[in-house]
Amino acid sequence: MKIKASLWPLFIASIASFMTLPTLAGEGKLLATAGLSQVEGSGGGGLVPWATLAGYDSRDETSGSVFITNVNTQDYRLSSQGIAAGFYDRVELSYAKQVFHLPVSLTNASTGGEIEQDIIGAKVRLYGDAVYSNYPQLSIGIQHKRLADAFVAKSVVGAGHSESGTDLYLAATKVHLGFLDGYNLVWNLAARATKANELGLLGYGGKNKASYDVMFEGSFGVLVSPHWVVGMEYRQKPDNLGLKEDDWKDVFVSYIPNKDINVTAAWVDLGSIAGSAKQTGLYVSLTGYVW
Repeated sequence: MKIKASLWPLFIASIASFMTLPTLAGEGKLLATAGLSQVEGSGGGGLVPWATLAGYDSRDETSGSVFITNVNTQDYRLSSQGIAAGFYDRVELSYAKQVFHLPVSLTNASTGGEIEQDIIGAKVRLYGDAVYSNYPQLSIGIQHKRLADAFVAKSVVGAGHSESGTDLYLAATKVHLGFLDGYNLVWNLAARATKANELGLLGYGGKNKASYDVMFEGSFGVLVSPHWVVGMEYRQKPDNLGLKEDDWKDVFVSYIPNKDINVTAAWVDLGSIAGSAKQTGLYVSLTGYVW
């Protein structure tokens, strides 16, 4: 599902065309409550999965969406494209293809300067509704990840399990209508059991630790208008390799003109990645809801 550079203008134009169409997505949810497309394919924030599902489907509807995300820092670039489907506001299935572009120091003939990873995800809503319940919506999710080539993970950074791994997470999300002087507020907390090094792009486990760690993740946003959301995210990271894997954080703004598209930009601070310090940069993501 890799998009060639020459096709980017066509892809962006196709997504943007949704802005001129009548609403196609389900009418069962309020605008913006479907969240965004997370960099690993799940519905949620950019860095953190939410308990909400990836679509506007109500309990008698289904939904489908496509997304594309790019993150550019000083030494690295991560692109992620994928699809997600929601079924009756109960189950979400997702797929993402990640391409991690490497600096020259980590490349070889095998990787060709890139690390590719496939992620298959599933999420189940266990309880509640993020808007209408008195308590947060609660969901459980799984993300299974597999590298196309494990050379860097195995031979360069020394990951314990280099080819594939699985993350499990539990997320709670709540929307508070009219909470801050009439503005709507959304927050999300998640606990993730993981062995992944840099989302799994550098394999799983390492010389420091080979067992699962429980990492905490969170998001906070304010709907400053019906179509604009500003907020921040924080994601804890394990340090299995002894390379000082820092926690991730961002500050984001999202534009959601209707239930067919959202556009998000963020300034991300990814800290140190594989020994390269101070990796900060721009995150841009587009999601289109196709049914």
